[in-house]
Amino acid sequence: MITPVRRLAAVGALGAALTACGTSPAPPAPPAPPAARPAAPAPASPSPSAAPSRPPTLAPGPAGLTPVFRNGPRTLGKTVALTFDADMTADQGPRAAAGEHFDNPGLIAALRTLKVPATVFMTGRWAEEYPDQARSLGRDPLFEVANHSYSHYAFTDDCYGLPTVAADRMRADVERAYTAFREAGVPDAMPYFRFPGGCYDRRALRAVSGTGVTAVQWDVVSGDAFATDADAVAREVLDGVRPGSVVVMHCTRSAAPATERAVRTIVPELRRRGYRFVKVSELIGAARGRP
Repeated sequence: MITPVRRLAAVGALGAALTACGTSPAPPAPPAPPAARPAAPAPASPSPSAAPSRPPTLAPGPAGLTPVFRNGPRTLGKTVALTFDADMTADQGPRAAAGEHFDNPGLIAALRTLKVPATVFMTGRWAEEYPDQARSLGRDPLFEVANHSYSHYAFTDDCYGLPTVAADRMRADVERAYTAFREAGVPDAMPYFRFPGGCYDRRALRAVSGTGVTAVQWDVVSGDAFATDADAVAREVLDGVRPGSVVVMHCTRSAAPATERAVRTIVPELRRRGYRFVKVSELIGAARGRP
């Protein structure tokens, strides 16, 4: 929702939203989880020469740092990836128990009705709170589930008021999210990671490099965080999309109440303009020169 090293520009609306994500101290150190993501299983009846299918990732950056992806090739044609952050911080359980909705089943139903593939960047805490929905998304070929950290605490200082994760616990926070996904019934979450708040620096890239993820940012900010004007959100997206764009939106009713209505405007209009909706994995595959 930072220059290559610090912060994507034009995240004002989103920054205001993320400020409200929590102000508690950093979460307790989690137990050491298993590896970030197991290798994808082979097809049910592979031929002798078939190899297991693996999601595309980018090669590590200089000094082995985690690679960062922002958009697909502009020459790919009119493709666009809608991404939705399923945010819930580690300390928001009492708010959920009191009736606050961090999910958005109406949005997911709309995407299904409109037949729009999408990538959902999910926090581990969200998967724990809504395991049935997490499992449903993970099993639906229309969607892919990716990692948005366990705690939704920042990986840098000064990230829109978010609490921060200590450097020596950043990798564990990413891995703990994958553990939460598996426990919710989503064993094949993608090896893609979105930094909470979109905030990262060289230290953060180095800390999560051992997980093998590709960090996924965006080039279009929808401004849906805490927005109530769905038409304004739709205009932000429609004015910003270019071939290969990655759009950042939210899958959280309490934090983004207008998103579903905006999507119902955005999707038919972009299709009218000739755009095709894809998942992030397709754009990353294209960036690597895959078909």
